[in-house]
Amino acid sequence: MFADVFVILYAAHHLSDYPFQTDHQAAHKADRTVTGWIANGVHAATHVATTAALLWAGTLLLHLHPTATGTAAALAWLGISHSAIDRRAGVRWWMEHTGQRGYLAHGGALTVDQAAHIGLGLLPAAMMLATL
Repeated sequence: MFADVFVILYAAHHLSDYPFQTDHQAAHKADRTVTGWIANGVHAATHVATTAALLWAGTLLLHLHPTATGTAAALAWLGISHSAIDRRAGVRWWMEHTGQRGYLAHGGALTVDQAAHIGLGLLPAAMMLATL
């Protein structure tokens, strides 16, 4: 089940981060303002809702059997981790402290952001769905 749910989470992530994310959310989700927190929260909620819908479809069409505990844990983790990564401070800190300042200056933050979402968000969530 791990591979099936990982592919579902990966598709939901890309749908939520690109076609389902508004320009406003993209521009403000890291702002240290009320507007920024709202944009970030709505964007993270979009991830949770999109993932839940695709997991539901996968459960029906692929005959997957995730537990309620695993699903709740995975969705909560996805929302929290996505929100935290999108605040951008962690990505910036990582790049500044691991010899990637040049990459950061030339637009590499998006790639590191996506790697963090996959490795720190999607992968643990898929493990929760497959094991809990």
